[in-house]
Parts: sequence; C-alpha cells; structure tokens
Amino acid sequence: MPETASPLTETIVGDHPSIVALRDLVLRVARSRASSVLIYGETGTGKGLVARALHDHSSRADKGFTEINCAAIPGNLLESELFGHERGAFTGAVARKEGLLEIAHGGSVFLDEVRELEPMMQAKILTLLDSRRFRRIGAVRELSTDVRFIAATNKILLGEVNAGRFRDDLYYRLQVVSINLPPLRERGDDVFVLAERFLARFNRTHASGFTRIDPAVEQAFRRYAWPGNVRELGNLLERICILESGDTVGLEHLPARIVRGAPAAQAGGYAERTSRYQRSMIEAALAAAGGNAARAAESLGLSRHALRHQMSKLGLLQGDDPG
Repeated sequence: MPETASPLTETIVGDHPSIVALRDLVLRVARSRASSVLIYGETGTGKGLVARALHDHSSRADKGFTEINCAAIPGNLLESELFGHERGAFTGAVARKEGLLEIAHGGSVFLDEVRELEPMMQAKILTLLDSRRFRRIGAVRELSTDVRFIAATNKILLGEVNAGRFRDDLYYRLQVVSINLPPLRERGDDVFVLAERFLARFNRTHASGFTRIDPAVEQAFRRYAWPGNVRELGNLLERICILESGDTVGLEHLPARIVRGAPAAQAGGYAERTSRYQRSMIEAALAAAGGNAARAAESLGLSRHALRHQMSKLGLLQGDDPG
C-alpha cells in the first residue's frame, strides 16, 4: 500500500461506534481480494468517499480510480464511455476510442447510483462481472480487464429486484461484499465532530473565523433529522462561513427548518423510514447469505450478537432465531 494513503480517521470522520466499525470494515475489504463491493447509504452519507477510501487503501492504489455516475449518462453513451468504440462503429465515431475499462485496468471502477442502469446495461455489466472480458462497440476481438468494481446506491436493491426494476443475478453478483453507511441522525455527537472539521476547512477556504457553536445550535442540531446527512451539514456550514461574520455559529444563522426541528409527525416519518431501511438491509443481507446469520452479520459489518439484537428491535426474530 502506498505510504501516501491518508489514515481512515482523516477520511471517514467520526467517533460513533458505527463509524469505528465502518473504518475497520473498509480497511478489511480494501485489503481483501473482493472483486466487487456494494455500498448502501442514504443521500449525503459519503458513499463516494468510502469508495475512494476502498481504492486508496488497497493494493490497487497506484492505479486509476474511475468514477461513473450511472444516472448522469444515457445508456447508449454509457456503453461507449465504459467499453470504448471502433472507428465507424456509429455515426460520429470518427476515431477509435479507448473505454474507461481499458484506462482503469489494474485499478478501481466506481459505479455510482448503479440502480439507474438501464436494463440493457445491467445485462452488459453482469456479463462483464462474470467474464472480466468485453468488446469495444463495433469490435470483434474481446479485451480483458482487471478492475475492482465498487457500486453504490441509495435504494434498497432487493426491493428494486422484487419490483422488477433491477436484475436479481446482477444484484447477487454485485453484493459479494456490502457496506452500509449509517445516516447522520443515528451517529450521536458525530454531528459536532464533523462540524468542527467543516468549520476548520471552510475558515481556511473563505477566510472566516467561526470557532464555536452556540449551545442552542447544538440542541437544534441534535433535534434535527438531517435528511441530507453529512452533505447537508457541510453545505450549511459553508454557507454560514461565506455569508455570515463572527466567531460563533448562532441560531440566527440557521434556516427555520433546523431551528424548529422536525415536527412530531415528520420525525415519526423519519423514524419509520429508518426502520424500514434497516429492516430491508437485514433482509437483503440474510437473503444474500442464504439465511446464514453469521455471514449476513459479517456483510453488514456487525457482530452476530449485534445483528440478533437489531433484528429483535425490528421485530424480525418473532421466535425464529436465525442461529
């Protein structure tokens, strides 16, 4: 591993037990020979950051890290971007083009928002994962590639499979190892650890001087559900550093939604969605592990005891201990 790789404590920031466990899992997966990794997490939880950490702390770190947003590129263009094309393969193909898979050989490919892949591309990605071979568009000769595929989604993929929107064989192929990122609202005082880091960074960038957070703001941060997670917190603090003055972040600097906190009905909605999300994650892990609780717990980054405890809280045991 290159010595330039930064410590995970500098890239995956936080002291909550879920984040300590996450750092340990990322390091173990990074150093493993796992050919594909699936990252789950709500919007703004840091899926791209974790994907990059998996690359930077792996034996592939001296090779390329290629990020592809599956939702941002139409299917026909995505195929050309990934696989490349031969001259004359289609209108406008005036020269041969190497695809990202050739360029990334030996490194890592990050498929962000993988759920958004069109059905045809899902089939092509499945074939690629199985064979590690592909053809440029318009080519006859196959090429081989050696990359680690890291995919990410904010959707419950098993639910997408059940709804017929995602291939089940691709789902099981991607989920060799899964990593689940906790939402900010479940990370306790990590919101303040992150806030301190953000303020230090944005003070340098924007020549501001915010060094304290008012106790009333701390209470508001604790009440708020952070639907945009770490990204929302960072954007909020950067806006304050750009537009406001002083050394203390006060209530007057916060938008009304944060000062008020989530109304009871809305807070209940967040709690309900969180429970559904956790339940789906556990069900997906158990399904992928063939009902084996030990393997499911490992894929979730939990101890077996912690998994059983969480299943009990969510009403998933019901007297049927998965063992």
